[in-house]
Amino acid sequence: MTGDGLILVVEDSEEDTEAIQRALSRSRPLVDLEFAPRSEAVLPRLLDPAARTPDLLLLDLNMPGVNGLTLLSQLRAHSACASLTVVVFTSSTASAEEDACYAAGADSYIYKPVNFELFRTVLQGAVDFWLPRGAAGGVTDPPRTAPPA
Repeated sequence: MTGDGLILVVEDSEEDTEAIQRALSRSRPLVDLEFAPRSEAVLPRLLDPAARTPDLLLLDLNMPGVNGLTLLSQLRAHSACASLTVVVFTSSTASAEEDACYAAGADSYIYKPVNFELFRTVLQGAVDFWLPRGAAGGVTDPPRTAPPA
């Protein structure tokens, strides 16, 4: 276990999975990333008492099978997932989908830019906001003390 927490990424696109890994590798090298390419496996994984609880879930909406909005509703229906921070990270700019995600319990809704530099900046900003450094109770900045007199 590292000091920057665990992010569970629900994403079916191999290109976006690679982009997320590349985007976070420099800014958050201590974060653990776990990828779920299909929504159906996420709820059982989160309810498994032997599995590490993620500190943040990044959720794509447009998934094969169970879509992201349905998964979000399923997650919020379980008390064990009620406190999990869920950030919808999607290419959808439809305001109706954004409204539906917030109504279903999303903590944030972020549009996935196509340009990689902007993608990286947006993703890093979201992770920095929702997953403070040392989230897993591990590595944190040392306490600041006044210099000796």
